Amino acid sequence: REPRLFTVKGLCVCVCVCVNECIVANARHCGECIQAGAKCGWCKDPDFLKQGETVTTRCDELQSLLKRGCDEAMIEDPHGEQVVHRNKTVTNRRKGAEKLNPEDITQIQPQKLSLTLRSGEPQSFDLKFKRAEDYPIDLYYLMDLSYSMKDDLENVKNLGTSLMLEMSKITSDFKIGFGSFVEKTVMPYISTTPAKLLNPCTGDQNCTSPFSYKHVLNLTSDGNQFNTLVGQQHISGNLDSPEGGFDAIMQVAVCGHHIGWRNVTRLLVFSTDAGFHFAGDGKLGGIVLPNDGKCHLENNVYTMSHYYDYPSIAHLVQKLSDNNIQTIFAVTEEFQPVYQELKNLIPKSAVGTLSANSSNVINLIIDAYNSLSSEVILENSKLPEGVTIAYTSRCKNGLVSEGENGRKCSNISIGDEVMFTISVTSKGCPKQVKPETIKIKPLGFTEEVEITLNFICECECHKDGVENSDLCHFGNGTYECGACKCNDGRVGRQCECSSNDVATEDMDRTCRKDNGTDICSNNGDCVCGTCECKKRDNPDERYSGQYCECDNFNCDRSGNKLCGGHGRCECRVCVCDPMWTGSACDCSLDNSTCMASNKQLCNGRGTCDCGVCKCTDPKFQGPTCETCPTCPGVCAQHKDCVQCRAFGTGEKKETCERDCSDFIMIKVKTRDKLPQPNDASYPVMHCKERDANDCWFYYTYAVNNNTEKEVHVVDALDCPAGPDITPIAVGVVAGIVLIGLALLLIWKLLMIIHDRREFAKFEKEKMNAKWDTGENPIYKSAVTTVVNPKYEGK
Repeated sequence: REPRLFTVKGLCVCVCVCVNECIVANARHCGECIQAGAKCGWCKDPDFLKQGETVTTRCDELQSLLKRGCDEAMIEDPHGEQVVHRNKTVTNRRKGAEKLNPEDITQIQPQKLSLTLRSGEPQSFDLKFKRAEDYPIDLYYLMDLSYSMKDDLENVKNLGTSLMLEMSKITSDFKIGFGSFVEKTVMPYISTTPAKLLNPCTGDQNCTSPFSYKHVLNLTSDGNQFNTLVGQQHISGNLDSPEGGFDAIMQVAVCGHHIGWRNVTRLLVFSTDAGFHFAGDGKLGGIVLPNDGKCHLENNVYTMSHYYDYPSIAHLVQKLSDNNIQTIFAVTEEFQPVYQELKNLIPKSAVGTLSANSSNVINLIIDAYNSLSSEVILENSKLPEGVTIAYTSRCKNGLVSEGENGRKCSNISIGDEVMFTISVTSKGCPKQVKPETIKIKPLGFTEEVEITLNFICECECHKDGVENSDLCHFGNGTYECGACKCNDGRVGRQCECSSNDVATEDMDRTCRKDNGTDICSNNGDCVCGTCECKKRDNPDERYSGQYCECDNFNCDRSGNKLCGGHGRCECRVCVCDPMWTGSACDCSLDNSTCMASNKQLCNGRGTCDCGVCKCTDPKFQGPTCETCPTCPGVCAQHKDCVQCRAFGTGEKKETCERDCSDFIMIKVKTRDKLPQPNDASYPVMHCKERDANDCWFYYTYAVNNNTEKEVHVVDALDCPAGPDITPIAVGVVAGIVLIGLALLLIWKLLMIIHDRREFAKFEKEKMNAKWDTGENPIYKSAVTTVVNPKYEGK
């Protein structure tokens, strides 16, 4: 059943076209039939076929075979099965309990099973995951030792014992290791001058020679040993900003025997304050060979950095996943966005923001570990050809997810159990019919489920087949499951014909329709006098008929859809669905699209043709002939009649009874009493008109369900009120008075200013006046003054 979606005037319609996959498969023996689909069965009754039927018609849907007369006991319909081989219960271990080997702790159940798959029939099983308490942890600290990390190294020197103390709150079995990296030891990443190779740092700084990756400490439970060895490390240097951390991550992942990884939770802490080089950057140094993903440690130093390019991100993802390593990127705030993007590409990884001197590294590791361990993501190994797998998760709080989200559960605490339903489906059989093994595991965990896949490719009756049976035309085939399975080069119901006889004239004659010249209508081959139609690339398209003259794909199309999407193509003629007609089933017999809002077809002004109104009156148009662009408006058309009947005024006052009796008029008191669109089952037109006295009147016009015109009118005119004289007069007088007062005040102010200026001018002239102090010659004083010449003032 193939669903097809299309839209009809905004409505989404889904049409299911039924295709019998058993018939389309054209199966010639039982094995081909059961691989065609889970609903297909093979009738092995030797007497089942009727005259004119071919071997392929033994393969059909079960219900169809029963209806055609095949006994249920004679139908081959095998089904898949599943067998659980190892189903150890998940461990209920408490912290402080007796210490167990990591191999004795179980977090996933079941551990091993086998599935027998039939094509198209899914096999499902439940997988339980329980996060065990006190589960062992291995942590490898990989540190950037370029010069910019000098202050960080001082804080990491005491990391061992401090981290041991914190991790002891999570697990009693914890190991820690250490490694460092700088950059490839070629130009332009480092300076290759002899002096710089000995001491790449400037000034008096004492730095060690540059290196790509150096493994310093195997995983150990001795925190003091970690502190001691890390304390002996020295900073190095390089030229460019990005570092060669990807080379180091690859070696940590693939050199498990050097690192000492156990079969437990594996954490890799990658600490840096810079970006990274990746695949392709090696060309700058003349390195073009892709990274081979193998271990190249000699004396704990990566020796092939100058030979192999940096690994790609996809390569790293594969190796980290294969080795069950979860990565924690401890980076400075500047590069946090870059590594956040990298985290999105690497499953089961986390990013933490490192302080400038790495003082917060312990809290960062604890938070990142809790984040990683609280999420379970299932992944599977490569699937055989034709096999698909689907996941459904049932997480905490009853949350059920499917699709990609069905692979994972989040916010899992220690001791929580979550369930996954895993469904495996095969389509057909692989080319090499042999058992295949796939594995499913939670990312970052070493435990896994091993699934052996077996495929049902033949029927049970195949085992009882008789080779070179006389029932197959003198031993030209194997008689099995009630039919002949012909040897190579033989065809026919009893293998009676040779495939080389296809072109013989005698046999061709019966393959020509109406004695024409075309053999099997040029759509098939004539085999033993019978047309065998060609198969097309699209399994849904097929030729049929005695002469292959029919097909189901050459019918008329509409909207680029076969039979308009409303029918099926049978022998090049469309057989339309109900309520559709036409050569391409593109003419709808449904009149609902022509129904107007007044429940009339095309508003009574046209005919409904293929679901579309064709208006008989050329003045009207629209989907239901509802609009008339050249007609006067309804409101203007009825204005005079409403005016004369309601108020006895207007141009038709004298002829009102004669011209205005074609509608029912109902008066209402106020405008809110007028019919509203939601009050009636038919459309209502609201009108507002003005008479000769500038008075407004309001009414509605509608055609009711009985096709009668109804007019509801407000019985009171809305006339404009006359002006109020008193306020106008008071306002004018008050305005004149105020204006007069304002003018007087302005005049008085100007006079005061003028007087003051004149007085100031007078004062100034007065100050500047000059007076003559000489005596008046005419004036004679009344006093005579005598001066004694002998008087000497004594």
